[in-house]
Amino acid sequence: MTHKIPTLGVILALAAALLFGLNASTTKVIIQSGMSAEQVVFIRSLFSAVIALVWALIANRSALKLQKSMIPRLLLLGVVGVGGLQWTYSLAVVMLPVGIALLIEYTAVLWVPIILMLFFKESIKRQIWLGAALVLGGLAIVGQVWDSTLDPVGVFWAFAAAASLTTYFILGQRVQQTLPTNVTMFYGMSISTVLFFFASDWGSFDFSRFTAGQDLMGNLAGNEVPLWAALIWLGIFGSFLPMAFSYLALRHLSATIVGIIATSETVLAFFFALLWLNEMITLTQALGGVIVVVGILIAQTARKQNEIKGVD
Repeated sequence: MTHKIPTLGVILALAAALLFGLNASTTKVIIQSGMSAEQVVFIRSLFSAVIALVWALIANRSALKLQKSMIPRLLLLGVVGVGGLQWTYSLAVVMLPVGIALLIEYTAVLWVPIILMLFFKESIKRQIWLGAALVLGGLAIVGQVWDSTLDPVGVFWAFAAAASLTTYFILGQRVQQTLPTNVTMFYGMSISTVLFFFASDWGSFDFSRFTAGQDLMGNLAGNEVPLWAALIWLGIFGSFLPMAFSYLALRHLSATIVGIIATSETVLAFFFALLWLNEMITLTQALGGVIVVVGILIAQTARKQNEIKGVD
């Protein structure tokens, strides 16, 4: 039984939210420079899979041997919950303001308890419906449905990311009841790597671009880093580390607390997009965002404690 250190859990969860929040702007800049979303997902997945494999080989090599019953869950986790999530998320942040894309994606925190209640008969507190009302009302304000200027295709991809994140939350919790974090990450990321290798059209990619300068755009326009350096940063600090931090935080805190802290990613994404990309939102949209976050926090606490002990 792991000795729980709540303070360490909070630090890990906040570090994950910070890196994920910065990752949104990093992903947007790299894709807008000419790389496809599929190629970015491949790079992120590859880095995470290799590091997770090294971690597993050092820490618990025997856990890499799978039972056949785990294969369907891992395939679904890798295709939808890992690869599908990164892909739809990447498309959403390119087509929408970063913070709004993240707000829509994080409505997964609302859909998880509702799906668990409807399909897995998990007991859910009545406050879920208050959270649902606040999230939907807040999104209507954020999207300014009365006079929307948001790209409808971008909104579609953001909701697709929410569906993928819902799958990731539910399957990730269940898989980790059998497999350790590093093994779960290795198989999920490896499946995503293989899937997006074939979807990335590397045959038409100019590999000399890896050594070319990557303009940082926005308020950092005119500053360049090599594309290979930006991709290494994305793979390690935008994918592997925040995911590992969020999983490790679950060893010290309940899933509810980790989920609440993770919600700060939406605020951090707005902040980084403002400082880096100069993405502005209206006061009305900011108010809608606050309502969405409040609804998400209420929804996150709707699952009864005895139902979530398995991921502590």
